[in-house]
Amino acid sequence: MSHLVHRNLRADPPLAASGQGIWLTGADGHRVMDGSGGAAVACLGHGHPHVLAAMRNQLDKLTYAHTSLYSNPAAEALADMLVGHAPGGLTHAYFVSSGSEGMEAAIKMARQHFVEAGQPERFHFIARRQSYHGNTLGALAMGGNAMRRAPYAPILTDAFSHVSPCYAYRDQMSGESDAAYVQRLADELEAEFVRVGPNTVAGFVAETVVGATLGCVAALPGYFQAMKAVCDRHGALLILDEVMSGMGRCGSLHAWEAEGVAPDIQVIAKGLGGGYQPIGGILVNDRVLDPIRNGSGGFMHGHTYQAHPMACAAALAVQEVIQGENLIDNVQTMGRLLEAQLTERLGNHRHVGDIRGRGLFWAIELVEERGSKSVFDPAKKLHARIGAEAYALGLACYPMGGTIDGRRGDHVLLAPPYNATAEEIGMIVERFGEAVDRALLG
Repeated sequence: MSHLVHRNLRADPPLAASGQGIWLTGADGHRVMDGSGGAAVACLGHGHPHVLAAMRNQLDKLTYAHTSLYSNPAAEALADMLVGHAPGGLTHAYFVSSGSEGMEAAIKMARQHFVEAGQPERFHFIARRQSYHGNTLGALAMGGNAMRRAPYAPILTDAFSHVSPCYAYRDQMSGESDAAYVQRLADELEAEFVRVGPNTVAGFVAETVVGATLGCVAALPGYFQAMKAVCDRHGALLILDEVMSGMGRCGSLHAWEAEGVAPDIQVIAKGLGGGYQPIGGILVNDRVLDPIRNGSGGFMHGHTYQAHPMACAAALAVQEVIQGENLIDNVQTMGRLLEAQLTERLGNHRHVGDIRGRGLFWAIELVEERGSKSVFDPAKKLHARIGAEAYALGLACYPMGGTIDGRRGDHVLLAPPYNATAEEIGMIVERFGEAVDRALLG
């Protein structure tokens, strides 16, 4: 048995020996298409030569310098690339080592903003049920993943509360128009502001496209505009978690570009560095920073490895590839192909209730009966069976359970690399469809 604490303490996972492009090869020689980029991370696949060269170059120059003493060229260049043109009013970047750390930074920056703006009573955050914002205690408390929260509930702060997600497949009522459903959700958010006290709310937090917990759920048109209007009316910040859905994954560099709003704080991670180094961060606007800049003058937060030179150099190279190879266009083109082929292969499958997503970020939700949308017995762990069958067929996907409430419901994600080809998309769908069929026969 391994001496590592693995995710499953009863069985050791196979060893990954190498990766090239979309392919991963295990120590046993089994080759697998990385159809989900791990956890929607490997946006360029594995071993991209430009990124590896940039990492080697940085390795020869500078591997670490503490930010209390120095900045570093890689971090400065990465910030310039991301916010030098002030997208949506976002003007500054803060780099950490993970999405969870990014969420913690977002929470603390929002809180410090209001303290220094003379509104110290604002400490409450409203998020959404069946969301996921990270595994550190603050991020876990903010998130609405019931399954992950349950063991730690007694040590989670009550500074967070939750409203409904925009989950039209299950929550939009029969005969209810999109506009009416969005208004109902806006009314629910308004009511939550009133319940906790509007002057106590620091921000509303949401995944722009919900990731692993709910399974690639995009909001209906007008939803985020309605949510932002509630925030603006009460002087709260809009914080968008794009750890999974951002940095090109959904067909635009920032997923919020499709929503007609821009956040006050945006959290980024997975598509930022593509897994070549651990990195995450926040992008923030001057509205948030000005009271801090004009007050204490410094963000009262920090990490030993923030703005790490190696991580920033790798992320900068990843972003250079995304721009230089026009990969956002490819995400849009291959995304349409993936949607079409998933629909052709599984759209009429009697146990596939919904096929949803955007760009190269797609999921299927499994149901026992399509008309009633009834779910499979959670004890069957259908999602895990599909994942195991896919792996045997040479495909890595991202299965998840507890779609509806942390216990019931099954879905599986696909998130191919941005440079995937039409041939690779076809192979992913072929193997995935076969895995679904095999798992349901088991």
